[in-house]
Amino acid sequence: MALYPYTLQPIALNLTEAEFHQAQYELFASASPSFGLSSFKTKEWVVMAVVVILAIAGLVFVTGYSTIIFWLMLVAVVIYVLVRTLGFKWYVKREFEKQVADQEMPDEMRQMKLGVQKHGLVMAMPVNQPEMFNSNQMRGMQMRAGKTQQAVIPWTAVKSWDETDDYIFMMFEVKGQQGSQIVPKRLQAQKFPIDTVRQHLQEVVPVKGLNPESLQPPA
Repeated sequence: MALYPYTLQPIALNLTEAEFHQAQYELFASASPSFGLSSFKTKEWVVMAVVVILAIAGLVFVTGYSTIIFWLMLVAVVIYVLVRTLGFKWYVKREFEKQVADQEMPDEMRQMKLGVQKHGLVMAMPVNQPEMFNSNQMRGMQMRAGKTQQAVIPWTAVKSWDETDDYIFMMFEVKGQQGSQIVPKRLQAQKFPIDTVRQHLQEVVPVKGLNPESLQPPA
């Protein structure tokens, strides 16, 4: 097995409410159909090209009020492109905001620290926050006492994962308890080994894509 860098000490997550919602939006958008120019199918490009060619030809060879129809054809193509790109992007963001309007970031993420070890992802919390480790997400995990309390998500407990440009997401199950974790890629600037996390995730779940159905119902 190749050697990968690991953390000597857990690194503060420092996840903000804004980042929490941004991470959710990026994941939501990545699971939605693409709304860029690359999302246009060949048939759409062909139809638009034919309409534009006919409109330009009409403007060149036809004069008078009859040219209005050709200007309308060009405007229709522009409107269609805007609706399929910017319009769809606005719609996706509006639907996302409706879904997460009442969601708040879990309290345990405010003071959590993350570490990366060969056996799993380490989550650490100050000892003055015991209620954090009584949450459903933490219950059933092995704890280690000290200045901080630590829990470990074994890599083998990860059931599915995904990533965007700024975050890695994982869903796991430990002793029948289900949970999820967001890892901001900005932590790499603090020598948090994002590539190591990705490597271990690929080893246990080769295909990316969050799959809540892979989690077994709690006993």
